[in-house]
Amino acid sequence: MGQFEDMSLFIRIADTGSITETAYQLNIAKSAVSRRLMNLEDRLGVQLLNRTTRKSSLTEAGRRFYRQSQVILSDMDELSNSMQQRTTELSGTLKVAVPLSFGLMHLSKAVIKFSELHPELDIDLNFADRQVDLVEEGFDLALRIADLADSSLVARKLTTIRHTLSASPSYLEKHGMPQSFHDLKEHSLLKYSSPTGLTHFLMDGDGNRHEIKGKTIMTANNGDFLRQAAVEGCGLVFGPTFIVWKDIQAGSLVPVLQKYEYLELGAFAVYPQTRFVSARVRQFIDFLVDYFGPEPYWDAAIP
Repeated sequence: MGQFEDMSLFIRIADTGSITETAYQLNIAKSAVSRRLMNLEDRLGVQLLNRTTRKSSLTEAGRRFYRQSQVILSDMDELSNSMQQRTTELSGTLKVAVPLSFGLMHLSKAVIKFSELHPELDIDLNFADRQVDLVEEGFDLALRIADLADSSLVARKLTTIRHTLSASPSYLEKHGMPQSFHDLKEHSLLKYSSPTGLTHFLMDGDGNRHEIKGKTIMTANNGDFLRQAAVEGCGLVFGPTFIVWKDIQAGSLVPVLQKYEYLELGAFAVYPQTRFVSARVRQFIDFLVDYFGPEPYWDAAIP
């Protein structure tokens, strides 16, 4: 049997947890399933399953082979479909890793609309700010907000992510409106702790960068938490406009030091460059690019 058939058989064994059940589902002899599994392990030079009389479990090598086999078989299926120029509806599973705050605030409507366009597609979203290993963890793509460094991933920009410094009217009434970055040392700051070591800075008209420095009274790894703390009058918050835009609209937060320019990052869709780009991934990325656009709705809504 070919290697792809062996991968497919191994995935079936791993999913059922039983050689006997796999043989029953495929209507072939249990001895044939066992022999093909042993031949596969011999060819790879590793043990893929821990076998017991009742249940089989994956070894560490087995888990890696399982994840990679899923990717390869999925890609082969997509490649076969594209070569045959099929025009069928998108189907299967699209597994996407998304940043927590951005995902919760701005992806739901986009994903729902995309799902309505492709009802046969199963969209599996994982919300987390950590940078997942796409290949190891079996993700088709991830959305990342960053100034992307060189990597083995292919990235496509979805939209621009702008930042601003803001505070509540009650805080500014009590502590005064800062007129320059020098004034910030007299103010309380709420800072986002980025996993990539994001530097908080602003830029003057001459292109000089100035780090935002003051008395940091609160640090958190969630921007929405800091936004709420700022609304309650705790201090100045430096954060992306996609988090604070509604509060700025409502007047519960007021932008400060607007004569300066603030950090700009990008929202990117990233995926491994070694993979065949499936129709699911390609169409989802195209949809998000059109949905957000170069001037996202949250920036357009800020006065």
